[in-house]
Amino acid sequence: MKTFFNHLHTLHQGKVEMFRGEMVPCFEVAARTEHVLHELQRRQLGTVLQPQGFDGAVLERVHARRYLQFLESAWGQWVALDPANAQRDAFPSVWPIRTLRSDVAPDNFAARMGLFSFDTGTPLTAGTWAAARSGAHCALSAARAVLDGDQAAFALTRPPGHHAGKDFFGGYCFLNNAALAAQYLRDHGVERVAVLDIDYHHGNGTQAIFYDRADVLVASVHGNPSTEYPFYSGYADDTGVGPGLGYNLNLPLNRGSGFADWLGALNVALERIAAFGAQALVVSMGMDTFEGDPISGFKLHSDDYLRVGERLAKVHLPTVLVFEGGYAVAEVGINAANILQGLC
Repeated sequence: MKTFFNHLHTLHQGKVEMFRGEMVPCFEVAARTEHVLHELQRRQLGTVLQPQGFDGAVLERVHARRYLQFLESAWGQWVALDPANAQRDAFPSVWPIRTLRSDVAPDNFAARMGLFSFDTGTPLTAGTWAAARSGAHCALSAARAVLDGDQAAFALTRPPGHHAGKDFFGGYCFLNNAALAAQYLRDHGVERVAVLDIDYHHGNGTQAIFYDRADVLVASVHGNPSTEYPFYSGYADDTGVGPGLGYNLNLPLNRGSGFADWLGALNVALERIAAFGAQALVVSMGMDTFEGDPISGFKLHSDDYLRVGERLAKVHLPTVLVFEGGYAVAEVGINAANILQGLC
């Protein structure tokens, strides 16, 4: 298996985030990816490569141009406000909630940042754009490898992506790597693509991007949004709109669910993917379903991830896997490598 590694991921490292009403050290850290890379190399699970380059038009197949322009220029705008900002991460502080206009980008930087975000837990740093863009290139390179005949390819990157929408960031995510991979597959001749999200937190961005489309099925197993982030997305009755009605499947589970219940939901998702007639699969591969994850609530054990990989292998589809969450840093490498080993 080819792994496309984001060698620029360390450029993005937030200092703090807002969590449960206080500023705390970030859970989404560079060591997550380094642990996975080390474990892949230790087990000799394929070849680690740098991503290919792609032009900006590929990103615009999923994300709005004005959003991409904001991300590319945001840090410079932030520091221009006050040179001391170079030592501080940027956070939004105001949002265009219901009845407020979102069609106009204000001149005020804080207001502009709020226009493109949905939480206070996602710090924007000096290297965010470079890291996120390189990560998107990893996902696109993995999709290209599958198109060229590889049975599976892995995008090992951070920041993660599945909470990012067409024109917004949040949940540690800026560019939606899984959605970019799925769209790239569509644009290069794959008529039916399925996205399977197995992260603990619902991929609201991915759902939103494909919600009105019948050519990309989105299926997700995640924590019940009544109690779990991102709260406002991922309910079982979120099934799509217009042409996309019936092409979005959410399988929320309650906090405390163990592997038996989780695997049952996964099987339901895979049965729907088979019925859809998917010709390729993109997996948002989050390991925050692990029992020791500090911000999640499922009870999967490390050995369970081997079975997850084995179950994915039985789908017999060309598969792009994209690294998402997993914040038990010491174990995330073992858990990710177990999925890939089971798949192989």
